[in-house]
Amino acid sequence: MTKALNYNTIAPTYNRRFVSDGQRQTGAVLRGLAEETQAQSVLEVGCGTGHWLAGLAGAGYACFGLDRSSGMLAQAAQRPEALHLVHGQAEALPFGGLFELLFCVNAIHHFGDKAAFIHEAWRMLSPGGALAVIGMDPHGKREDWYIYDYFDGTYETDLQRFPAWAEVGAWMEAAGFVQVQLRPVETIYDPKEGRAVLDDPFLQKHAASQLALLSDDAYTGGMRRIHQALEAAEHAGQALTFMSRIQLEMMIGWKP
Repeated sequence: MTKALNYNTIAPTYNRRFVSDGQRQTGAVLRGLAEETQAQSVLEVGCGTGHWLAGLAGAGYACFGLDRSSGMLAQAAQRPEALHLVHGQAEALPFGGLFELLFCVNAIHHFGDKAAFIHEAWRMLSPGGALAVIGMDPHGKREDWYIYDYFDGTYETDLQRFPAWAEVGAWMEAAGFVQVQLRPVETIYDPKEGRAVLDDPFLQKHAASQLALLSDDAYTGGMRRIHQALEAAEHAGQALTFMSRIQLEMMIGWKP
């Protein structure tokens, strides 16, 4: 069992990731789902700073968000869009109404009981509504990300935290969802050349959970390896690329 991450410490700088990671297609996919479900009300579980909800609220949907981090919710509350925000746990959703669309983006690996969340999502959806779980699946190391290469233990920890898509699909079917399927969302391709990697927002200690979960010594060791690799490449007159290619997908299921 990996330790839980305190997102209150990350909240003030969390939105920097959306400036650089280029997740434009994810927002388009969410808007498409809202149209596909003919949603009136949507709920994001693990809404963080409200980035994805803000895009839907701007399109006219009634947007509700839940997060267990009060710091992240405080950031979301500063947005100009009308967001209905609730502090709570994914395993016990404290809502009285029903939603046509319920989703989470890059969040299910933080939930304590992932299967319980799926069952809660079923309870919160109106008939004909959909649950969409968006994220990555590191099993088989399909992601080509330099963070895994230079920071010891990050990949192994992600294998423990992230459920495989087959598991998510099985949980959905067990809860009663139908037409469960895996859909592509987007490929985030953002390699860094040479010392440009040092300006990568995701390289900061508290920018991403993979690094925030490391001890200070482990993080320092990874940074040292990056600097050593840069110096060795420069000494040899070679170009060094720090690869970042991450595949985002979506497991979606429908409530009959």
